[in-house]
Amino acid sequence: MADTKHTPAPHGATGVLVLADGTIIWGRGFGAEGDAVGEVCFNTAMTGYQEIMTDPSYAAQIVTFTFPHIGNVGANYEDVEADNPFALGCIVREDVTHSSNFRAVQDFDQWLKANGRIGLSGVDTRALTRLIREKGAPNGVIAHDAKGAFDIDALKEKARTWPGLEGMDLAKEVSCRQMYRWSGGLWARGEGYAPGVDDESLPHVVAIDYGSKRNIFRNLANAGARVTVLPATATYEEVMAHKPDGIFLSNGPGDPAATGEYAVPVIRQLLETKKPLFGICLGHQLLGLAVGAKTTKMHQGHRGANHPVKRLEDGRVEITSMNHGFAVETETLPENARATHISLFDGSLAGLELTDRPAFSVQYHPEASPGPQDSIYLFKKFVSQIGEGGA
Repeated sequence: MADTKHTPAPHGATGVLVLADGTIIWGRGFGAEGDAVGEVCFNTAMTGYQEIMTDPSYAAQIVTFTFPHIGNVGANYEDVEADNPFALGCIVREDVTHSSNFRAVQDFDQWLKANGRIGLSGVDTRALTRLIREKGAPNGVIAHDAKGAFDIDALKEKARTWPGLEGMDLAKEVSCRQMYRWSGGLWARGEGYAPGVDDESLPHVVAIDYGSKRNIFRNLANAGARVTVLPATATYEEVMAHKPDGIFLSNGPGDPAATGEYAVPVIRQLLETKKPLFGICLGHQLLGLAVGAKTTKMHQGHRGANHPVKRLEDGRVEITSMNHGFAVETETLPENARATHISLFDGSLAGLELTDRPAFSVQYHPEASPGPQDSIYLFKKFVSQIGEGGA
């Protein structure tokens, strides 16, 4: 009887994606060798793959890029949103070429390899995206072996038995481990990132890090705030010990209901102070939970840098950057909360604000990185509320 344990790959195939339902998608591996299990999603951004791979919100996920030419500008030391890539791997259509960009210091393949992340090229990403849109984001295993030797049965079992993101708290895993003071502003060509300003007279924002992107803090600083960052598990007493003028709830990965087990009681206490509060992505979902709304797992989620959002107060449309697989259910908002933005793709809630205190949040990423800057104004809105004493 033939040994089916180690299934030979088709000629030239050195990588594979194995889904929980048994679907096998062959390709050419690049980056690190090995395998990793997580949720397979897709991102429609045309640029910014390095920022996407290092966004902590992508922890436990494998990113399918719908744009075919990924990796051709290489990698550098500036376009990162965290110290390490948090996405487990990436799936692309075209083979990754040598970098062609004046800012590149490494090829994308080398960067993935150095950071222990797996790439898979030669995949029909349109077909995979359609599969995700029709059936929802599946659990899967991405694997790379230079010799093309794969234990497909073991990979199928790993994909099948992985529990999935629903019910999973990942914020603790990606959050900072101790308090730190943020320093640094926005990037400019030829100058790099602006230096930090050590000015104790600036409004003090205490940010709770559930898996934050660095560009959020850069934009808070650019809006005129000094920022202190605390771990996801920070208590009410620990937050207030820093005498905040305003409180920020960051983005992050995983199920908001799971993170909410410890985060929501703290947020409820912080709301009682009536200090200005601003949340982004997971922070938006946690604010929703804190006021009594419910969150739900989305069928495919929203991930890309081209998502239209309607601002309800004036009908203005903002093109936004998004990355989320959970959403706050609009119909569960309490009387003291109202919708401020909705997605024009599916009508899901994209922003809320409270009517009895200065607290608001958005589901999308106004800091972009990557993406458009239509919503940068939200940072100045938040800092100006601090200046107005929360009025």
